[in-house]
Amino acid sequence: MKVPHVRAHSHWQSDNIDVGSRFVSMAESSVSMADVETSFQKFAVHGDTKATGKEMNGKNFAKLCKDCHVIDGKGVTSTDIDIVFSKVKAKSARVITFEQFNQALTELAPKRFKGKSKEEALQQLYGLIVGKEPANVGVTKVAKAAAVDRLTDTSKYTGAHKERFDESGKGKGKSGREEIPDASGYVASYKGSGTYDDKVKNA
Repeated sequence: MKVPHVRAHSHWQSDNIDVGSRFVSMAESSVSMADVETSFQKFAVHGDTKATGKEMNGKNFAKLCKDCHVIDGKGVTSTDIDIVFSKVKAKSARVITFEQFNQALTELAPKRFKGKSKEEALQQLYGLIVGKEPANVGVTKVAKAAAVDRLTDTSKYTGAHKERFDESGKGKGKSGREEIPDASGYVASYKGSGTYDDKVKNA
């Protein structure tokens, strides 16, 4: 009885290695894991300025799956994403590593691409992810640019702020920030300032 058991075990190991080698060769020939990791990093840092890109939280994992169309609403739903994320992460952790991310994709691939072998399904899933980045990155940049333009357009300034710039938008310096008192001795409404000498000469 021991011999068949050993054979079965060794056969399983052989198949496992064979599958692994096929997976590696397929990965090398069709999808670069470096490209997959690049997309992982872009989504991992989304919305978090302190993120290193080495770990991804559940919210960003769900966003990646949504933006890259891993979620199709049929084979893979948002519920599936939550379940898989919880399954691959460490018990007390709130984030997953790139290695755990790949484990999650291995779980999701057969559901997303039914009828395909595990390897083919995984490659197609990688294909959805490679080259992608969070969908609203460009929108955010445009919105920020518009906001900055609004704030820096001196022609739209009003009140005291308007007086600080000339028509070209150049700052007037001190004269634009405060009222400099007229020490000429004339009242503000007097229009003949500077004409006294001319009048004396002409007299």
